[in-house]
Amino acid sequence: MLPRSRTLPPRIHDAVVVVESERDVRRYQQVERQVQVGETKKMVVMSEEDDDGRAPRRTGTVWTAASHIITAVIGSGVLSLAWAIAQLGWVVGPAVMLLFALVIYFTSNLLADCYRTGDPATGRRNYTYMDAVKANLGGAKVKVCGCIQYLNLLGVAIGYTIAASISMMAMERSNCFHAKGAKDPCHASSNVYMIVFGIVQVFFSQIPDFDQVWWLSILAAVMSFSSPAVGLGLGVAQVAENRRLGGSAMGVAVGFVTKSGAVVSPAQKVWRNLQALGDIAFAYSYSIILIEIQDTLRSPPAEAQTMRKATGISVVVTSVFYLLCGCMGYAAFGDDAPGNLLTGFGFYNPYWLLDVANMAIVVHLVGAYQVYCQPLFAFVERRAERRWPEGLPGGEYEVAVGGWVRWKVSVFRVAWRTCFVAVTTVVAMLLPFFNDVVGILGALGFWPLTVYFPVEMYIAHRRIRRWSTTWVGLQALSLACLLVSVAAAIGSIAGVVLDLKSYRPFRSTY
Repeated sequence: MLPRSRTLPPRIHDAVVVVESERDVRRYQQVERQVQVGETKKMVVMSEEDDDGRAPRRTGTVWTAASHIITAVIGSGVLSLAWAIAQLGWVVGPAVMLLFALVIYFTSNLLADCYRTGDPATGRRNYTYMDAVKANLGGAKVKVCGCIQYLNLLGVAIGYTIAASISMMAMERSNCFHAKGAKDPCHASSNVYMIVFGIVQVFFSQIPDFDQVWWLSILAAVMSFSSPAVGLGLGVAQVAENRRLGGSAMGVAVGFVTKSGAVVSPAQKVWRNLQALGDIAFAYSYSIILIEIQDTLRSPPAEAQTMRKATGISVVVTSVFYLLCGCMGYAAFGDDAPGNLLTGFGFYNPYWLLDVANMAIVVHLVGAYQVYCQPLFAFVERRAERRWPEGLPGGEYEVAVGGWVRWKVSVFRVAWRTCFVAVTTVVAMLLPFFNDVVGILGALGFWPLTVYFPVEMYIAHRRIRRWSTTWVGLQALSLACLLVSVAAAIGSIAGVVLDLKSYRPFRSTY
């Protein structure tokens, strides 16, 4: 006999159905929550990437970009401006500085527009100056640009090594003057200080890339204001003590006797004027790393828009400082203005204040060296990664620093960057001529990297018609700047030739 089938009472049956449906709802809600969590995680991961897939996202702002630019330009270059104005005089000197500022601002904006190919907000990014040239011009111009840019970066590293060593040596001499009196020559050698600066750069050069240099750049930017401010203050004090403004409308005259006893000949007057143009060009030079700085900026707003603001801030700040320091230095010392305001010893008292100012220059140059060299480091390492896609020679190791900081060390990076710093240090010891090297660097980098390539790229990027008013104006600007660069290079090279006549390698004393 089959068992009797049992049926649940209606109320109980309904309750079971309700319970089962609630389980289904809860199960559905649980699955939905898992999906939402997964989508949220996916969105978080995507939010950490830029539009080109780079992670973490770029976080640079107007102020970080401005600090990079100020770090690159204010510092050692500003201290040679009093000498430059002394060669050109009160009329031409300040006018030339303002013209350079306007040209740099204008061409920097042209270059900033070339960071993206196509749409200024969503177009393909050009990560380096060479990438921008390749995207807009192509052909042999890419290799020419690369050679000029990276040779100029190498030259800047050499120039900054010289400038840092002279500032460190100046601290030794200022203390010597304080102890022994101003009549003592207090000779000192720069070689030891160049080696010390090189050792410091070996350590800082191991910072992996540009994004991680921001803290050093900001510190260097702060320091870069300190030394010119001291020079400006001492210049004001000297003018107040003299109770008159030194200098003349046309600058150093033919027949002027320098502190070393040399007489300025007509030919030397010409070379000095041309070299002054190179010094001023160097003081404003930062276009060679503008694209690399722009590649650190976050978006939106469009990077070109942010970069234009950063460039405007930087050019105004640097121009004000340059005019104040250069003009006040010339007013204080007239035609005797030294090649380096804080190390040429127009000032040697108060000695402690000079020590503070020169130490600020050294700190600034440590950061500026890295700001300029990181693009060169990155270029070589990208090429090496293409050559060895499975891993760079020597491998990579994780090192614990202090027991709590873990740092990845690439053997290739350590070896190559250390060799680079060593080469720049040795070359600086061979050619320790601050003003002449600064003039050559300014002359060689100004026209091609600051004017020619930005103008040509902008014309191609905007598809400006040949022989239109805009095209003719841009080409006229480029031609005028070419003539200035050639003239400045001739004057600076002539200065080096004169210096080499009485120079012995590795035995430079001041």
